[in-house]
Amino acid sequence: MSNPTYKPSEGKREEFRKYLEKNGVMDALTKVLVNLYEEPEKPEDALEYIRDRLAMQAGLDTFNQMKTKCDEYEAKIEQLEQDIEQLKLNLEPPPAEEEIVGVDTEAVLPEDVPQEEAPLAETTTGEQLPPQENVEQ
Repeated sequence: MSNPTYKPSEGKREEFRKYLEKNGVMDALTKVLVNLYEEPEKPEDALEYIRDRLAMQAGLDTFNQMKTKCDEYEAKIEQLEQDIEQLKLNLEPPPAEEEIVGVDTEAVLPEDVPQEEAPLAETTTGEQLPPQENVEQ
């Protein structure tokens, strides 16, 4: 319920003006308005011009800068998702269990096994003979 005929007291206006000056608002607005005045070609959207200049003075990104960054990040995310899918397609199935162990059981010979672990040799008749000792020459 705003009353169009209501005017704040002079004291409240002065207090508010001091508040704006103390916080640098008056100075920032004045600079932006002077820049807009000195602009040879006036922008179509003066409010956007003021908003962008105030954002730059405050060290913030403007809306257009944030939009550009957002678009770049979305493109990067899409590219990375495509890379992930391509890597998934190129993945080979996991190796078989024998390959995981990394030992070819047929390649291990009795002389490669330490003496105390050497298996008993079998004869053609089924008899087991004690392991042979390695004789160094």
